[in-house]
Amino acid sequence: MRVEVIEPHGFCSGVKGAVEKARRALSAGGPVWCLHELVHNKTVVGELKGLGMRFVESLSDVPDGGTILFSAHGVPPRVRAQAAARGMRVIDATCPFVARAHRQVQEFAARGVPIVVVGDAGHVEVVGLVGEYEDTSGLDGLKGLRVVKDAGEVEALPFPADRPVGVVCQTTLSSGTVDRVLSALRARYPRLIAPPAAETCTATRDRQAAVRMFVLAGDPSVTGVLVIGSATSANTARLAEIAREAGATAWRVDGTDELSSCDFNGIERLGLTAGASTPEAIVMDVLSNLSIGKVK
Repeated sequence: MRVEVIEPHGFCSGVKGAVEKARRALSAGGPVWCLHELVHNKTVVGELKGLGMRFVESLSDVPDGGTILFSAHGVPPRVRAQAAARGMRVIDATCPFVARAHRQVQEFAARGVPIVVVGDAGHVEVVGLVGEYEDTSGLDGLKGLRVVKDAGEVEALPFPADRPVGVVCQTTLSSGTVDRVLSALRARYPRLIAPPAAETCTATRDRQAAVRMFVLAGDPSVTGVLVIGSATSANTARLAEIAREAGATAWRVDGTDELSSCDFNGIERLGLTAGASTPEAIVMDVLSNLSIGKVK
């Protein structure tokens, strides 16, 4: 079996920046709390816990005046206001692409433009975007914003077809899914406003395109793709989905301890890639195990 590392893979610039901010905050001394997982990777979270990071799901778990780190997924304005009111020192690790989507929601809300968020309603990034709308507009999300996960949900949207409608996107979705939803939205809403925030981020698209190109460059029936990353990582899951859609067999593992669950029998070409929150050291560890024949 020939093993090839697919480029690009692993840490994107947003994740890299968030991790660096977390490490600098911890090295400065004193307790640091992080609201939600900094990124969706258990190895990264475990490393930061080992350095003293305290992960919480609510600001109520952080003392007044404490240092709070906002994760890469972003938070709504009310959370920032609560932190300021309680004298917290805020370190903002929001991904630049997520921050761009928040600014676009602000602009749409200020103009009174109905908004469609393409994404998973339960994902922390989408929760932040919905909260951005509610805090900016002063309206409940149901008044002028809807979340859709796929093109099939577009027909159920309540907005009049002759009105301008804005769209923003969860950054970690499959680019194919986003393109299909945007196509359905344009068909229904001729005045659709689709700014750059209506796309998956550049890193997500590039990694997905690389996986697709790897599979299609050979015979998909004997091609496998091994995706390294946590089960909670949306962009990691999308990489495996794209490999399967292209015709390859795909697996997702957190690291070397899960390789034994992968059956590579019949696979002649194996592409190795990783989610945007997966450290390079884990990729190299998996590659080493594959290269020295520990995994058949």
